[in-house]
Amino acid sequence: MHRPTPRRPPLRPTHLAIATALAGILAAASPVAPAAVLIFGEQHDQPDQQRQVADEVRDRAAAGTLAAVVLEMADRGRDTRGLPPDAGEAQVREALAWNGWPWEAYSAVVMNAVRARVPVHGGNLPRGAMRDAMRDETLDAQVADGVRALLAREVRDGHCGMLPASQEPGMVRIQIARDRAMADTVAALAADAGGRDVLLLTGAQHASRDRGVPLHLPPALPLRVVMFGEPVAGLVADEWRAAAVTPRPDACEQMREQLRRREGGR
Repeated sequence: MHRPTPRRPPLRPTHLAIATALAGILAAASPVAPAAVLIFGEQHDQPDQQRQVADEVRDRAAAGTLAAVVLEMADRGRDTRGLPPDAGEAQVREALAWNGWPWEAYSAVVMNAVRARVPVHGGNLPRGAMRDAMRDETLDAQVADGVRALLAREVRDGHCGMLPASQEPGMVRIQIARDRAMADTVAALAADAGGRDVLLLTGAQHASRDRGVPLHLPPALPLRVVMFGEPVAGLVADEWRAAAVTPRPDACEQMREQLRRREGGR
């Protein structure tokens, strides 16, 4: 004889309240998804690259997924927290102690964040700390020998082969110290981001996975590195995005010309 399956009695209000409370406790106990770090490695003289990053900031802020923006172009310890979303550009520049970088190139990146109430933080090593970094031999051990050799080559190339050999170790230490300053800034913000993203804009050398900021971030932190243009030999990124190229004068030729004029004026 078929026996009907017994039905469970309906939850009484007190049982329902207990079940609801238990569900809330379990949800609260669930770990918050770790913040993802998105690093954009740019060429500082290419406007289309900066435009694309500004669009990324705008879109992520509008979606509510962006916790903070970090910039190489401002020193660590400076930020726009406390500024209203309608703050003027002069107020924002003062908050970031903006100096030495062309504001026009990065204003859209910064202001898109400010308008959306997303704080912008400086991440770079303060200029006053660079002299100490040059003399700090403990920085040599912060990267592997092969990485330090990569950085030394880039320092030489960045100075067009005109940097005295005696200054090379100090310049490499500054590079390492700058990477660590940006990494520390990003990691601290990611730890308090509530599962939202932290975006860093920096130069391509600093962004490269094999030599830059990524080496100094906690290994468990989700990370994506984006660069622009055609893949460049030696630089390591997760994604390369197409970007319009703005022709620029040869920086090394300009440096050589300045040196010739200086020597000719002696």
